Amino acid sequence: MSLATTSEQQQSSLERLRLDGVSHGFDGTGVLDDVTLSVEQGEIVAIIGPSGTGKTTLLRLLALFEESDCGTISLGEADIWARSGDERLAARRRIGMVFQEPNLFDATVRRNVAYGLHIRRGWRERLRELVARFGTNEADPAVAEALETVGLDDVHGQQADSLSGGEAQRVAFARALAYDPDFLLLDEPTSDLDPRNTAVLEEAMETARSEDRGVAIATHDMNQAERVADRVAVMLGGELIEVGPTDRVFENPHDERARKFIDGELVY
Repeated sequence: MSLATTSEQQQSSLERLRLDGVSHGFDGTGVLDDVTLSVEQGEIVAIIGPSGTGKTTLLRLLALFEESDCGTISLGEADIWARSGDERLAARRRIGMVFQEPNLFDATVRRNVAYGLHIRRGWRERLRELVARFGTNEADPAVAEALETVGLDDVHGQQADSLSGGEAQRVAFARALAYDPDFLLLDEPTSDLDPRNTAVLEEAMETARSEDRGVAIATHDMNQAERVADRVAVMLGGELIEVGPTDRVFENPHDERARKFIDGELVY
């Protein structure tokens, strides 16, 4: 089999998480209006736009935290909300989300990262498996690998409340990575972080992409979007007004509003 054929087969096996014509609101107030956006495995999509324009709501819908008012949300070819409850749960377990605030538990770094893994795998069964293999529920290699990815393998036994804000966010990222999701959704994950922690998380995003995970990041940092994203989506007033390859969107946006936002001419 040729290398080209192998590459084509690998590409065809990858899936996408997609919103099609999605609108959504809260208490009668519209937040998203007719949004269509896909996230492919093996790419990073950056969603940029002013505060309050719907970026977090878009990520929450992709994460299946709530059902849209209209439109479809699909994983692969399946309309997820048209499937059974068990099928929706299986789809949700393929998606990880990291919020702007890490919200760690009062426990060690290692236990924080292991928690989601145990819940998603079925914690009772997973606990029995780990005790049988290692004599402890803290020796999971997936936890160790996730912590290594974010550069925190040397503090795995440290209490989470002793960490800096940047380190805590890296733990939250590792917690999402540990259960091996196909898609990672990141809501302003580097907001207010110092350059070192930001660089570590951006490198972790690129590692996730290289492992054929699809990554969507909502960010106010347009320099970050240029650094890490394969595609950029520009949101204004709950609409996606521009979606395309990163270089093209920043250098030659098709929508005049997108150009003005990127150039700082639109003030929100």
